Amino acid sequence: MLGKTLVVLMTGLLCAKAAVAGEMGAADTVTGRQFDAPSNRLPTDKKFWWSDDWYDRGILPVPVNEQVIERKTSYTNTADGTDVPAIIYRPKRAGKFPAIFFQHGRRGLDKYVQRLARRMAARGFVVLAPDVYEARFINVMPLEHKRETEGDVNAGIDVLLALPDVSTSKACIYSHTRGGYYSLRVAVHFKRQQDALACYVSFYPHWQNPNATEPEQVYRYAPELDRLTLPTRIFIGEYEQYQRRRSIETAVKQMKIMGRDVRLIIYPGVGRGFDFRPPHVRTFADDLATKDSNLRAAAFFRKQLAKWKK
Repeated sequence: MLGKTLVVLMTGLLCAKAAVAGEMGAADTVTGRQFDAPSNRLPTDKKFWWSDDWYDRGILPVPVNEQVIERKTSYTNTADGTDVPAIIYRPKRAGKFPAIFFQHGRRGLDKYVQRLARRMAARGFVVLAPDVYEARFINVMPLEHKRETEGDVNAGIDVLLALPDVSTSKACIYSHTRGGYYSLRVAVHFKRQQDALACYVSFYPHWQNPNATEPEQVYRYAPELDRLTLPTRIFIGEYEQYQRRRSIETAVKQMKIMGRDVRLIIYPGVGRGFDFRPPHVRTFADDLATKDSNLRAAAFFRKQLAKWKK
């Protein structure tokens, strides 16, 4: 009987202790761990996102905000005469602005994806966004990758740089999903990183040939990445698809080993498509990641293109 009483008393004391600890958010309880903040113990000079202006003085950088106008256009891929429809986005006010080439991914240049190009133009750029699927009567969400479409993207680089309202002699290439592979091929295979491109940015890119075998899709990245020398920034969500995230992280690691200027930014709490997910499924985390990545990409573009001002 005494033994049972002691067990009951000990159980009650432990429960009470746990309850009090839970109220106080103690770190050694299950409840407390929910409230433990993650820590980044790198030296401050190693935290790429750090700002003394903000942390010490409360000063936030003011984003460039431009009213955007757009017009539909088309250009010709002289390699085979294909007419490629496109949209040009640019600030409404008069002037010349740095050049950005936006390449859509597997879903095509639909109304959600068009917002990505429009948002970047609002940061103060001229953005050319072609629709290479419409150009070749390809249905959206294709499984197969057609090599001819790469030439359509490549031809658009020269069209962009020839626009009268472009202020730079080079462009940065900006993409998402399968557009990341198009952009990679244009930079490396078409050698535009040597004469026309200043930097490479992609959001959750498909960094493998879509026609490659299943083992290559899962375990390897596109070999062109070993030859990509452009300053590179990649943005993905924490819950990116495993086979995509694996190739991205492996490629970035190898690029760092080779001494390339590359940075991978991973946003917690979001998955694939965080920057174009429609309102009825969108989360607060999606919006935070979208706004931050948009501003970081714009700052990166501005820095890389400053040296190529005409």
